[in-house]
Amino acid sequence: MFKTTEDSKIQISELMKPHHANFGGKIHGGYILSLMDNIAFACASKHSQSYCVTASVNKVNFLNPIEVGELVTMKASVNYVGKSSMVVGIRVESENITTGKVKHCNSSYFIMVAVDEEGNTVKVPGLILTNKLAAKRFIKSIIRKESDSKRSEDLENLYKNLDDHLEQLKDYNVKIDFK
Repeated sequence: MFKTTEDSKIQISELMKPHHANFGGKIHGGYILSLMDNIAFACASKHSQSYCVTASVNKVNFLNPIEVGELVTMKASVNYVGKSSMVVGIRVESENITTGKVKHCNSSYFIMVAVDEEGNTVKVPGLILTNKLAAKRFIKSIIRKESDSKRSEDLENLYKNLDDHLEQLKDYNVKIDFK
C-alpha cells in the first residue's frame, strides 16, 4: 500500500493568548514544541492509520519570536517513510492578524514510529512522490538520517580517543581539572 504526501497533510492554526507567553512577553518555545508534537502525531497517524509515538526531533531553531495575539499556523506532511518510521516535516508561521504580515518562525523534522496496542512497531504505507518537491524532501530525509548516523558514530569514537582531543580544548572557555 502506498499513499501520497497529500493524503496525510495536516494544517492547524491557533491564536496565541497571554497565558502562552513567557516572562519576556513572547510565546513559550515549549508550548510551540508541544503543538508541533501534536501535529506530527496527527500527520503520522493519518498516514499510517496507526497510533504513533515520537522517536526523536531533528533540530528546532527558533527563527523569529511569536507575539501574543498572533495567529500561529503549522503545516505538516510526511516527507519520508521507512518500515515503521516516518519523518514529518513541520513549518511554523505566525501572522499578525491586524497587519497580515506573516513570518516563518521555525521548521523541524519529527521522527515518528507507528505502533500497535502492545507498543510493537507496525509497517507503514509507502510514499508516492508526485512532484519534485516531495522527491527533494524524501532525499533530504535520507541524507539527514545518514548524517545523524555518522555523527553518532563520530561521537562514540570521540569517547574512545578522548586524550587525542583534549589539546583542542585550550581554545575554549573551559578549565580541565581532572582529579
